[in-house]
Amino acid sequence: MNILEATQQYEQWLGERLTLVRDDLALKHRQMAADEFAFLRATFYRWAQRFPQVCPELATAPRVLAVGDLHVENFGTWRDSEGRLVWGVNDFDEAALLPYANDLVRLAVSAKLAIDANQLTLALDAACHAILQGYVEHLTSGGKPFVLAEAHAWLRALASNELREPAPFWSKLDALPTSTQPLPSDARDALKALLPDPSLAYRVVHRVAGLGSLGRERWTAIADWRGGKIAREAKPLVASAAAWATGDVGASEILYTTILERAVRVPDPLLRQHGNWIVRRLAPDCARIELAMLKAAKDDAHLLRAMARETANVHMGSRAVIASVLADVQARGADWLHAHANAMAEALHDDWRAWRKAT
Repeated sequence: MNILEATQQYEQWLGERLTLVRDDLALKHRQMAADEFAFLRATFYRWAQRFPQVCPELATAPRVLAVGDLHVENFGTWRDSEGRLVWGVNDFDEAALLPYANDLVRLAVSAKLAIDANQLTLALDAACHAILQGYVEHLTSGGKPFVLAEAHAWLRALASNELREPAPFWSKLDALPTSTQPLPSDARDALKALLPDPSLAYRVVHRVAGLGSLGRERWTAIADWRGGKIAREAKPLVASAAAWATGDVGASEILYTTILERAVRVPDPLLRQHGNWIVRRLAPDCARIELAMLKAAKDDAHLLRAMARETANVHMGSRAVIASVLADVQARGADWLHAHANAMAEALHDDWRAWRKAT
């Protein structure tokens, strides 16, 4: 099956489970052709197909509750119930029971693409070393969340980048036109459940965001509350694309809340699953760290170690197999991640070239 066939079949599968926004899907297809990093983010369904083909020896590695579509932009910040700024993985749309190596190889491939785009400066072998080092250290220690208060000043500075200033954020959101499409009743219930006052008046806009989930409905409620703006966004959930790729009907469970509850994590009180919708607070201090921000990092290896440690925090949600994961990592030697990242990057590049040629 080539990339065009895979995309068509996956989108048909997806369209049987939720409402697709065709204009957004067309935009996704155009962005997939723009560059390889966008292609990586947009095509986890294809990654889930190719990973066991390209890296068969990793497909049998111990399985954990994994992020699935992990990459260097799948990290961000939120506020906990104490108002503290927390950093970590911020999207679990594709959460699935997968070989632990899936997340590590995907993180390494995304690092390679960031290096190729001059957003990171270290070599791929050094990037892979940093990822493995951070991952093993954190699994061994039992994990620890990244609370950006007393510790992690460098990460706090990165998260407070000037691109996250409140005025431009709210101006951009306010400029979106009020949606004329009917808001599904279950999405309305999900949004109201996360507002500070369920009777609060709000307007609903359609926000175009993300890449992996681009093409799904995305309803954003904007309101004025006690002297300032607030926003909540609802997005529909389905089972991970890994279930489509494997044809495993038994893997059709949505694991978003499960992975949030089991990971070593400081909860975001304004991120909740409501039925088959995930609802979250939108705010300047509650967003993902984008590729352009990575240049602000003073130490690329330090940043990748932190990302790998947070990956370990997530995988710690599968505590019963952590000893097996550590034994498997150590048995593979020093170069396995570099070799498999190169192999998956090459497969990705071939698919991207085929997509560009055909579209």
